[in-house]
Amino acid sequence: MSSPLTWIRSRLDRIGLTLSALCAVHCVGTLVLVAGLGFSGSFLLNPAIHRVGLGLAMLVAGVAIGMGALKHRRPAPFVIAMMGLTFMGGAMAAPRESEEAVLTIIGVALVACAHVLNVRHLHRCNLRHT
Repeated sequence: MSSPLTWIRSRLDRIGLTLSALCAVHCVGTLVLVAGLGFSGSFLLNPAIHRVGLGLAMLVAGVAIGMGALKHRRPAPFVIAMMGLTFMGGAMAAPRESEEAVLTIIGVALVACAHVLNVRHLHRCNLRHT
């Protein structure tokens, strides 16, 4: 039977992967809608969306991957997540939306990879301790 902490870590990694996917869809979708179809980007390009997204990504990745790193003692998920969050933070300072989208997608992909690695390392760690 798993502990409540294991359950929480598992859910947070899944939430992190879901948020990463939603962020990537938002970035690509915004570029397509604004550039390709000429829709107004006032809502989709609102900086508040990106600040909230980065805040959520930092919180979820920090807790899920931080807790995972304490359990499995592997640095790779933490290092990759921090690189991804750095790209996402840097994207907020990009001068053009296209550059912001590219940096954000790179960051999101790195954070998603970190969550996947975290889940794998935790699974292996749990197998060794049972």
